[in-house]
Amino acid sequence: MLENMIEEILIDEKTLKNRVKELGESITAAYDEDDDIVLVCILRGGFIFMADLARQVKLPVACDFMDVTSYEGTTSTGNVRIIKDLEESIEGKHVILVEDIIDTGLTLKHVISMLETRKPKSIKVCTLLDKPARRSVKEVEADWNGFEIPNKFVIGYGLDYDEKYRNLPYIFVPKPELYEDN
Repeated sequence: MLENMIEEILIDEKTLKNRVKELGESITAAYDEDDDIVLVCILRGGFIFMADLARQVKLPVACDFMDVTSYEGTTSTGNVRIIKDLEESIEGKHVILVEDIIDTGLTLKHVISMLETRKPKSIKVCTLLDKPARRSVKEVEADWNGFEIPNKFVIGYGLDYDEKYRNLPYIFVPKPELYEDN
């Protein structure tokens, strides 16, 4: 059944694993062992990526989560809602926002602005996917970017359609009939 939904596998499992390892190595190289680092996962799409990334960062890190939404169906509305905020203070800490995909960048820009008021030592962004064709102005610059992808709807490795398929170990473009009529 799943095979009938796939138009194209955009990023296979091996390629994802290799790139996440490289991102972890790059983050490790950017900080010292005594730096206070917090990985902040933007739920829900980023949780698988952050779990794999955290295992590749060879420094002590804390993990926290935010649930933020601006989507209705498959498109961003630009109206940002915080559903779940951080549990711990980020004051004086190095924050790395771990995002599944930067689409328009407006949601992430809003989150960064909000977190800056909490006086972190720094805020950096690590995104798995960057979709630059979806924006005329680059709202946010990712410090670490896994893959630049075309303007296609993608599912898998944390990204969902109707809350399903996040568990797949690869990223694919679904056939349009899966989501266009809904």
